[in-house]
Amino acid sequence: MGGRPERLVVIGDVGVDLVMGPIGEWPQVGTEILMDKSELRPGGSAGNAVLAARYLGERAELVSGVGSDELGSWLRDQLAAQGAALAVCDGPTTLTVGIIHTSGERTFFTTRGHLEQLSYELLRPRIPPGGPGSIALLSGAFLTPALRTSYPRLIDELIALGYRVALDTNWPPSGWSAALRAEVAGWIARCDHVLLNDLEVMSLAEASDLETALARLAPRLKPGATLVAKSGERGAVAVADGRRCECAAERATIFDTVGAGDSFNSGYLLARLHGAKLEDALAAGCGAAAAILSSFPRRALRGAGAPALERA
Repeated sequence: MGGRPERLVVIGDVGVDLVMGPIGEWPQVGTEILMDKSELRPGGSAGNAVLAARYLGERAELVSGVGSDELGSWLRDQLAAQGAALAVCDGPTTLTVGIIHTSGERTFFTTRGHLEQLSYELLRPRIPPGGPGSIALLSGAFLTPALRTSYPRLIDELIALGYRVALDTNWPPSGWSAALRAEVAGWIARCDHVLLNDLEVMSLAEASDLETALARLAPRLKPGATLVAKSGERGAVAVADGRRCECAAERATIFDTVGAGDSFNSGYLLARLHGAKLEDALAAGCGAAAAILSSFPRRALRGAGAPALERA
């Protein structure tokens, strides 16, 4: 009894998402088209992961920031029940417009906004100590450039605070360079869970197929760490300590795929937090993504009383 509780803390980007669609083809410049669906909601990869935990009947704590404008006030109100430790940055809140295509693909337009002001100095005082088994997820590195420069220091301090560290970089807007690959490789070597999509894994490993990429990256993991490649409709593949594990995605009718990987992260990490084996955690991640993405608008899931994940 007593001691610090195990917790899932998500550190990274949160903003406002406006999701609209579908469209069959890109409109001509200067014209207007009508779309059938839209939703304004909290977003960002870190924000999506924290909200996914709530949808699953669980709790994750968010460490991030918002802008000082009206959208920032709205975002704080929306996240007030999520255990969010939000700094207020001077300037406009980051906004993303996500356009859904009939093919299932997505196009994003994102303003730089407040995320470029998030820094180690701003967020470090808001990170709580971790209890045994606690996990800290670092998300959205390339949208938080000031914080990214302190990732090596932040990872070391999270470990000292008692956390196992999870990492989801997302795609770098400027693409992968040799210097960037080396930078990310340094982070990976210190993390316990590396959660990337299949394209990110292949790009990071400079490989044309996923199996080769996994084989190249696996030796860079620290002992006992897991590398997960999220593969959309295929599901997810993981390697850990020389073992390969795969889980097929659950079938679902999905319009809005925004936040798919973040929903997977939440389901997977919550399962690992509760002691689940790798196979079961992959299944929990795939199940979380299917359950959350099959609902539109997402606000229909809030407070819906989704069953909590079973503890192992």
